Amino acid sequence: MTIQLSEHFTYKKIFRFALPSIVMMVFTSIYGVVDGTFISNFVGKIAFAAINLVWPFLMILGAFGFMIGTGGSALVAKTLGENKKEDANRYFTMLIALVIILGVLLTILGFVIIRPLSKALGASGTMLEDCVTYGRVLMIFNTAFMLQSVFQSLFITAEKPRLGLIMTVAAGITNMVLDALFIAVFKWGLVGAGLATGLSQCIGGILPLIYFLSPRNDTALKFVKTKLEGKVLLKACANGASELMTTVSSSLVSMLYNFQLMRLAGQNGIAAYGAVMYVEFVFVAVFIGYSIGTAPIVSYHYGSENHDEVKNMLRKSFTIMSILGVIMMTLAQILAAPLSKIFVGYDAELFAMTVHGFKLFSFYFILAGINIYASSFFTALNNGVISATISFLRTLVFQMLSVLILPIFLHLDGVWLAITVAEVCAFVIAISFLIAKKEKYHYA
Repeated sequence: MTIQLSEHFTYKKIFRFALPSIVMMVFTSIYGVVDGTFISNFVGKIAFAAINLVWPFLMILGAFGFMIGTGGSALVAKTLGENKKEDANRYFTMLIALVIILGVLLTILGFVIIRPLSKALGASGTMLEDCVTYGRVLMIFNTAFMLQSVFQSLFITAEKPRLGLIMTVAAGITNMVLDALFIAVFKWGLVGAGLATGLSQCIGGILPLIYFLSPRNDTALKFVKTKLEGKVLLKACANGASELMTTVSSSLVSMLYNFQLMRLAGQNGIAAYGAVMYVEFVFVAVFIGYSIGTAPIVSYHYGSENHDEVKNMLRKSFTIMSILGVIMMTLAQILAAPLSKIFVGYDAELFAMTVHGFKLFSFYFILAGINIYASSFFTALNNGVISATISFLRTLVFQMLSVLILPIFLHLDGVWLAITVAEVCAFVIAISFLIAKKEKYHYA
């Protein structure tokens, strides 16, 4: 039975409604994980270090789709809650058009700057060529990747989370199968890894576009004739700025992590960090998926002025995120060795470094979910400024300061612990904003 946005949400309904989004995000995160696993084991640790060096930049390009999807879906859901269906469809159409135009422009930009950027990050020789090869193959599919990010949010707003889940799962399975075929069987190396990921992104991005264009589309969201309205698009982008900021900041910080690790531990440090980050992608995908999945609920009830349900969602979500945080940290401690072995088990020194780093790194899971949800909650309330502020401080300022300062005193351990210190600082900021704005939004 379909759960509608207008309903009252119990824990059971929240779980049922958010589960497809969680699974979608987990499968999306698997793209890089699968590529990394095959490349590390079949191509070697230099290629593995190369894709980890260039991956943050690729995520920055794709993050614009995430920004438009989260900010736009909040605007569309709020408009539906106000019973303005024609306006909601105009906004929906404009958002997709913007993604396609922006995707093409960013692809061109990426092709031009990938080589000088890789050099600036410290790549040279074989590693530099690997960065350029993998990056340019993936950039061919950047528009599809951006569309996939947008439709992950819009399927939820359209009350079709299961259909979105099916398409994302299909994309994830495609990526795994093609990685095995292109890398392990055909021996295409980094080109094969990039093609496998890019073709799977076409399934996640192009097939939903075809669905919404087809007569079989029975959702509330339809493509209509419209023009690009700067004010509407700016509002959607500003509202989703926190999600863009999160990805861009995380990517910039990852570059700084790689710089510090190259300085302190060489290529082994980058490879160890890459293995840790692949596992972290999957764990944090649960937090992000839950936040994306429940955001349209908050937006809808905020638009219909149902303050009790907004309060209900905040209270229950904080409880869920707190429990998940402890579970994630515990799992990370227990699974540090077996998970690290999947990526770098062929090198004893690298394996030991990865396990040690992962155990220190994993403490940040305790507060990460709460901070991610707090930022998403303000996006759902259409307050992009506060949401972006939390994300900016959490993912850029606090992490950057931590990764620069802590290694001075703790050396390599300081790099692994930097993110936990940043999450503690971000938690204080998030709670402060929630207290300050409780009267305005009536959630407490």
